[in-house]
Amino acid sequence: MYTVLGAAGNIGSVVTRTLLEKGEKVRVYGRHGGRLQAFVQKGAEASVGDVTDSKALTEALTGVRAAFLMIPPAMRSPDYRAYQERATDAIFVAARNAGLPYAVNLSGVGAHVPARTGPILGLHLSEVKLNTIDRLNVLHLRPAYFFENLLPGISMIQMMGIFGGALKSDLTIPMIGTRDIGLYVAERLFKLDFTGKSSQELLGQRDLRMSEVVEVIAKALGKADLRYVQFPYDEVEKVLIQMGAPAKTAALFTEMFRAFNDGTVAPTETRSAKNTTPTSIENFVKEKFVPAYQGLAVGA
Repeated sequence: MYTVLGAAGNIGSVVTRTLLEKGEKVRVYGRHGGRLQAFVQKGAEASVGDVTDSKALTEALTGVRAAFLMIPPAMRSPDYRAYQERATDAIFVAARNAGLPYAVNLSGVGAHVPARTGPILGLHLSEVKLNTIDRLNVLHLRPAYFFENLLPGISMIQMMGIFGGALKSDLTIPMIGTRDIGLYVAERLFKLDFTGKSSQELLGQRDLRMSEVVEVIAKALGKADLRYVQFPYDEVEKVLIQMGAPAKTAALFTEMFRAFNDGTVAPTETRSAKNTTPTSIENFVKEKFVPAYQGLAVGA
């Protein structure tokens, strides 16, 4: 039996489906039982609860071979860092009290840095807490910047004819698709080929610049004039607030973008076959970005 937190999310859903396809028993944990029913119909056991509920989490983690641990995003939280602390405290207590033997913990590139990294700091502290559980063998998975973070830019393309963000146009960073992360997590959970406390970066198919990313999007959409525009940090905060993020949360994410731009958040591992994954930006745009763009255009 495996427990998967955030089972209805982009990564957790891939982990769950992959383990079920291997014939494994899976306990899916999430806030909304309705979103877990598709997995229940495929043989999974549902456990409904919030990631900040240590009692419910303890029950979900008890008696399992291994678990996928993660902090579900909560962009509308009035204090994102406080939410992260409640979640990581609850996960720590539950993993310890349940006697969890193995876990793959979703962290992120830059989680080795102990300050001024926005929400990545919460991932750093999650690693620190889990590392204090003596009997737990934990692999902290540190994936790169998600391709899925590009999807909110669709409305900007449609309304303004540009793709903008806080990242520098010429900043070269690794980017990855969440499906690749989920497949990697499922493989490591299935094999349990790690012991003690360790970390592993996942750097996607290749490093990319935002200008290059937008060139790929422009070609796929047939918009030759589409270009990337770097926005000032205060403008990015205003956009995040307009999208529903509280001001404190918006400022936290701006701090993260600054950390990317100044090199504070960057990989510590040299790219290798071990940390490189298959999905390219071209495939992601074709399979996810373009259909999402066309879907929004139809619904507009």
